[in-house]
Amino acid sequence: MLSANDTITRLGGIARGSTLQHLGFTRQALAVETRRGTIQRIRNGVFATTTLNDDVRTAIEHGGALTCASVLRVRGVWVLPRPDGLHVWMPSKRHPLSHPSCTCVSHYFRGSPPLGSASIETALLHLRRCAGDEAFFAAYESAWRQRLLSRAARARLRSALPGTARWLVDIARADADSGLESLLRLRFHLLGIRFDCQVTLDGVGRVDFVVAGRLIIEADGDENHGSSTKRHRDRVRDAAASDLGYETLRFDYAQIVHDWPTVQAAILAALRRLRMMR
Repeated sequence: MLSANDTITRLGGIARGSTLQHLGFTRQALAVETRRGTIQRIRNGVFATTTLNDDVRTAIEHGGALTCASVLRVRGVWVLPRPDGLHVWMPSKRHPLSHPSCTCVSHYFRGSPPLGSASIETALLHLRRCAGDEAFFAAYESAWRQRLLSRAARARLRSALPGTARWLVDIARADADSGLESLLRLRFHLLGIRFDCQVTLDGVGRVDFVVAGRLIIEADGDENHGSSTKRHRDRVRDAAASDLGYETLRFDYAQIVHDWPTVQAAILAALRRLRMMR
């Protein structure tokens, strides 16, 4: 017979006591293993391995399942930052359970939370309700690019969205290089700006966007453009683009995420200049 730890591991790292008892483990045996430290009791009737993800553990301690942005971050999906705690899907009419240093955000969404974590599909739907269309769109494209969403999953997601939001899935792409690129493409779409994405220019290389045939827009994530060497390379590229007749606007993460009005004004002003020069 497998040990309690091995059994819980095969069940995904978490198991209800009733499930373990059905498999032949007595309450006394589970108590012994808990005292030995080979397994942990997270809350009444729920046991886990000692290697369970800390965020999932906290969500269970809170009384629900990890969901929304918290699930997506655990899976490596790009999510807009928010200064809040873990997002926990709570069962209907259940109050959160007391646990140390709680900063959890309780969500009372429709349906019954699973034990542990919501699926990627459910987390994306919850994210849209929690953080809005932009956050959903960027996370959706990130999950798609990482092959976390099959064609069937994408179809289910589209059907689950309200009719007024299905266009977000319809314009999404599987090749977005970053969340910043996703945000820019969505905002260009809403502004009615026509653009080409991921364009390769001779002597320059691949650029994020070309607008109106002459304006290059680059979204520089801090993780990709923080070093002096990379900044120098960007300046060399910009100079080469200028020699070909392009103007380049380059925006970093903080500008795109936290100061969009200034970014939008700069882009629209550049487009007006280019039209006047024709």
